[in-house]
Amino acid sequence: MRRKLLTGAALAAGVLLYVKGRSVSIPKGATAVRPFKLKKYLGTWYEVAHLDYRFESNMKNVSATYSLTPGGKINVDSKGFDESLKKWKIFSGKAKFVKDKAEGRFMVSFFPFIYAGHNVIDISDDYDYALVAGDNLHYLWIFSRTTAIPEDIKNRFLAKAKGLGYEVKALRWTKHDAK
Repeated sequence: MRRKLLTGAALAAGVLLYVKGRSVSIPKGATAVRPFKLKKYLGTWYEVAHLDYRFESNMKNVSATYSLTPGGKINVDSKGFDESLKKWKIFSGKAKFVKDKAEGRFMVSFFPFIYAGHNVIDISDDYDYALVAGDNLHYLWIFSRTTAIPEDIKNRFLAKAKGLGYEVKALRWTKHDAK
Protein backbone atom coordinates (compact mmCIF):
# COMPACT_ATOMS: atom_id res chain seq x y z
CA MET A 1 0.00 0.00 0.00
CA ARG A 2 2.78 2.43 0.96
CA ARG A 3 4.61 1.65 -2.25
CA LYS A 4 1.49 2.49 -4.31
CA LEU A 5 1.16 5.83 -2.49
CA LEU A 6 4.80 6.69 -3.10
CA THR A 7 4.56 5.67 -6.74
CA GLY A 8 1.38 7.73 -7.15
CA ALA A 9 2.95 10.74 -5.44
CA ALA A 10 6.07 10.47 -7.60
CA LEU A 11 3.95 10.21 -10.75
CA ALA A 12 1.85 13.24 -9.73
CA ALA A 13 5.00 15.26 -8.96
CA GLY A 14 6.48 14.28 -12.33
CA VAL A 15 3.35 15.33 -14.20
CA LEU A 16 3.24 18.63 -12.30
CA LEU A 17 6.91 19.31 -13.07
CA TYR A 18 6.35 18.45 -16.74
CA VAL A 19 3.30 20.72 -17.05
CA LYS A 20 4.90 23.57 -15.08
CA GLY A 21 8.12 23.26 -17.06
CA ARG A 22 6.22 23.57 -20.33
CA SER A 23 4.11 26.57 -19.38
CA VAL A 24 5.37 30.03 -20.18
CA SER A 25 3.82 33.44 -19.82
CA ILE A 26 4.28 37.06 -20.81
CA PRO A 27 4.39 39.98 -18.35
CA LYS A 28 1.08 41.70 -17.67
CA GLY A 29 0.45 44.48 -20.16
CA ALA A 30 3.06 43.24 -22.65
CA THR A 31 2.15 42.02 -26.11
CA ALA A 32 4.33 40.09 -28.49
CA VAL A 33 5.18 41.37 -31.95
CA ARG A 34 2.53 40.49 -34.51
CA PRO A 35 2.97 39.79 -37.38
CA PHE A 36 6.26 38.11 -36.58
CA LYS A 37 8.64 37.02 -39.35
CA LEU A 38 10.73 34.07 -38.17
CA LYS A 39 12.96 34.04 -41.26
CA LYS A 40 14.00 37.63 -40.55
CA TYR A 41 14.57 36.80 -36.84
CA LEU A 42 16.89 33.87 -37.55
CA GLY A 43 20.63 34.45 -37.35
CA THR A 44 22.96 35.87 -34.74
CA TRP A 45 21.93 38.40 -32.11
CA TYR A 46 24.30 40.14 -29.72
CA GLU A 47 23.07 40.87 -26.24
CA VAL A 48 23.33 44.60 -25.60
CA ALA A 49 21.73 44.54 -22.14
CA HIS A 50 19.88 42.25 -19.75
CA LEU A 51 18.53 42.08 -16.24
CA ASP A 52 21.11 40.08 -14.35
CA TYR A 53 20.38 36.52 -13.26
CA ARG A 54 22.59 33.63 -12.23
CA PHE A 55 23.13 32.03 -15.66
CA GLU A 56 24.53 35.26 -17.08
CA SER A 57 26.38 36.68 -14.10
CA ASN A 58 29.94 37.71 -14.96
CA MET A 59 29.34 37.18 -18.69
CA LYS A 60 30.58 39.33 -21.56
CA ASN A 61 30.55 38.86 -25.35
CA VAL A 62 27.12 37.22 -25.13
CA SER A 63 25.39 36.19 -28.34
CA ALA A 64 22.67 33.81 -29.48
CA THR A 65 22.18 32.27 -32.90
CA TYR A 66 18.75 31.07 -34.00
CA SER A 67 18.62 28.55 -36.84
CA LEU A 68 16.20 26.10 -38.40
CA THR A 69 16.83 22.38 -38.60
CA PRO A 70 15.97 20.57 -41.84
CA GLY A 71 12.85 19.37 -40.01
CA GLY A 72 11.74 22.93 -39.27
CA LYS A 73 12.65 23.05 -35.58
CA ILE A 74 14.35 26.10 -34.09
CA ASN A 75 17.81 25.69 -32.55
CA VAL A 76 19.24 28.28 -30.17
CA ASP A 77 23.01 28.35 -29.66
CA SER A 78 24.12 30.83 -27.00
CA LYS A 79 27.59 31.67 -25.86
CA GLY A 80 29.34 34.11 -23.58
CA PHE A 81 32.66 34.55 -21.88
CA ASP A 82 32.53 34.07 -18.11
CA GLU A 83 34.97 36.62 -16.69
CA SER A 84 35.15 34.99 -13.27
CA LEU A 85 35.96 31.53 -14.68
CA LYS A 86 38.01 32.89 -17.60
CA LYS A 87 36.31 30.56 -20.07
CA TRP A 88 33.59 30.47 -22.70
CA LYS A 89 30.22 29.03 -21.78
CA ILE A 90 28.23 27.53 -24.64
CA PHE A 91 24.60 26.45 -24.37
CA SER A 92 22.54 24.72 -27.05
CA GLY A 93 18.79 24.68 -26.80
CA LYS A 94 15.58 24.70 -28.72
CA ALA A 95 12.66 27.04 -29.19
CA LYS A 96 9.01 26.44 -30.04
CA PHE A 97 6.28 28.92 -30.81
CA VAL A 98 3.86 29.33 -27.89
CA LYS A 99 0.80 29.77 -30.08
CA ASP A 100 1.16 30.49 -33.75
CA LYS A 101 4.07 31.46 -35.95
CA ALA A 102 2.64 34.93 -36.58
CA GLU A 103 3.32 35.96 -32.96
CA GLY A 104 6.81 36.51 -31.52
CA ARG A 105 6.35 34.26 -28.49
CA PHE A 106 8.61 31.28 -27.91
CA MET A 107 9.14 28.60 -25.32
CA VAL A 108 12.93 28.24 -25.06
CA SER A 109 14.65 25.31 -23.37
CA PHE A 110 18.30 24.72 -22.56
CA PHE A 111 17.43 21.91 -20.11
CA PRO A 112 15.09 18.93 -20.73
CA PHE A 113 11.46 19.63 -19.81
CA ILE A 114 12.16 23.16 -18.55
CA TYR A 115 10.99 26.03 -20.73
CA ALA A 116 11.19 29.78 -20.31
CA GLY A 117 9.30 32.53 -22.07
CA HIS A 118 11.06 34.43 -24.83
CA ASN A 119 8.63 37.15 -25.85
CA VAL A 120 9.67 39.55 -28.58
CA ILE A 121 7.76 42.63 -27.44
CA ASP A 122 9.36 45.18 -29.77
CA ILE A 123 11.50 44.88 -32.87
CA SER A 124 12.85 47.33 -35.41
CA ASP A 125 11.33 47.22 -38.89
CA ASP A 126 14.55 45.78 -40.33
CA TYR A 127 14.82 43.14 -37.56
CA ASP A 128 18.18 44.56 -36.47
CA TYR A 129 17.15 45.33 -32.86
CA ALA A 130 14.81 43.47 -30.51
CA LEU A 131 13.39 43.90 -27.02
CA VAL A 132 12.70 40.51 -25.45
CA ALA A 133 10.77 39.89 -22.23
CA GLY A 134 10.84 36.73 -20.19
CA ASP A 135 7.95 35.23 -18.25
CA ASN A 136 7.90 38.05 -15.71
CA LEU A 137 9.50 41.37 -14.79
CA HIS A 138 12.76 39.69 -13.69
CA TYR A 139 13.88 38.82 -17.23
CA LEU A 140 14.53 41.31 -20.02
CA TRP A 141 17.02 41.48 -22.89
CA ILE A 142 17.95 44.01 -25.56
CA PHE A 143 19.40 42.37 -28.66
CA SER A 144 21.16 43.79 -31.71
CA ARG A 145 22.63 42.34 -34.90
CA THR A 146 25.83 44.19 -33.93
CA THR A 147 27.32 44.87 -30.51
CA ALA A 148 25.80 48.37 -30.38
CA ILE A 149 22.37 49.98 -30.60
CA PRO A 150 21.36 53.46 -31.83
CA GLU A 151 20.31 55.86 -29.09
CA ASP A 152 16.77 56.33 -30.51
CA ILE A 153 16.07 52.57 -30.53
CA LYS A 154 17.64 52.18 -27.08
CA ASN A 155 15.42 54.97 -25.68
CA ARG A 156 12.33 53.46 -27.34
CA PHE A 157 13.04 50.04 -25.79
CA LEU A 158 13.81 51.50 -22.36
CA ALA A 159 10.59 53.56 -22.37
CA LYS A 160 8.54 50.51 -23.33
CA ALA A 161 10.16 48.33 -20.65
CA LYS A 162 9.75 51.01 -17.99
CA GLY A 163 6.08 51.42 -18.95
CA LEU A 164 5.56 47.71 -18.31
CA GLY A 165 7.13 47.96 -14.86
CA TYR A 166 10.69 46.80 -15.52
CA GLU A 167 13.50 48.27 -13.38
CA VAL A 168 15.44 49.60 -16.37
CA LYS A 169 18.08 51.17 -14.10
CA ALA A 170 19.02 47.61 -13.09
CA LEU A 171 19.88 46.61 -16.67
CA ARG A 172 23.40 45.26 -17.09
CA TRP A 173 24.98 46.59 -20.29
CA THR A 174 26.91 43.73 -21.86
CA LYS A 175 30.57 44.29 -22.60
CA HIS A 176 31.77 43.16 -26.05
CA ASP A 177 35.50 43.03 -26.59
CA ALA A 178 36.13 39.67 -28.31
CA LYS A 179 38.40 39.80 -31.31
